[in-house]
Amino acid sequence: MNNLVFYLFVKPLSRLPYGWLYAISDGLYWLVYRLVGYRRKVVSKNIRNSFPDKTAKEHLAVERAFYSHFFDLIVEVIKQFSISKKDVLARCRVLNPELVNAYAKEDKSIFMLAGHYCNWELFVLAVELQIEHQSFGIYHPLKNPYWDKKMADMRSQYGMELVSKKNLGDFFRRIMEENIATFFGTDQAPSDPYRAYWMTFLNQDTPVFFGAEKYAKDYDQVVVFCDIKKVKRGYYEVEFKLISDEPREEDYGVITEKHVRALEKQIIQEPEYWLWTHRRWKREKPDDYEVYLAKYRAAAKQKTYS
Repeated sequence: MNNLVFYLFVKPLSRLPYGWLYAISDGLYWLVYRLVGYRRKVVSKNIRNSFPDKTAKEHLAVERAFYSHFFDLIVEVIKQFSISKKDVLARCRVLNPELVNAYAKEDKSIFMLAGHYCNWELFVLAVELQIEHQSFGIYHPLKNPYWDKKMADMRSQYGMELVSKKNLGDFFRRIMEENIATFFGTDQAPSDPYRAYWMTFLNQDTPVFFGAEKYAKDYDQVVVFCDIKKVKRGYYEVEFKLISDEPREEDYGVITEKHVRALEKQIIQEPEYWLWTHRRWKREKPDDYEVYLAKYRAAAKQKTYS
């Protein structure tokens, strides 16, 4: 059945011109959002809680703009199963590749952090073609093996290699001496509220993955935030912004605070391009979290690097 769906629907759709795909997106907006109301309660609640100073009318405007972009994103990802290299480069341009290429010339590896913002899937394809590092993408495997393989093939078609979150420790130990760029999506909800960095994000107590900071310090990786902007329908630009090139010199939490604040600034400026369907705030901060944090900070201060 999966094979049938892919070759009878997904693959043929991916070969359609963008104009036709955006007509499909417009239809999905009216059918799935207006009539069915797909995840509308989750999206509405997330937007209200994130922007308490906005009016109900402004909340609704953000919601509608988000769903319009969301269905564009769906058809654009489908298109990526057949997208040409020329089209990738035309539709997602890196404005300042020289920032990270300078580190490649110094044989310094980098961590590139981004949220689920604009079309992050197109960015994954485009960035490998515009920087000098070999790129690796950290991903969470899908439960369906067939679609996990198809998505992996799509994401890696122009050179990026993928690494499962389950194998991160082995991956870094194996390639820590190589000159690479590793991509992290940093805005998903950690499953363990204790093994997270808690901070106020979009006016709410929010657990944040701490892995990017931890691994940056452990393996002395330059940290860069990827600021993605939507120029117009189907076209994006990316600006790299340095978070830290001496991560081991940063105090506990500084790297995490910086990259999360960079994402928050993106969302506040143009909230419709973030993935609001995600149940980002489904966990509460543990009452004894500060006790755990104090112990973790003390252990971190004792850590030395050879």
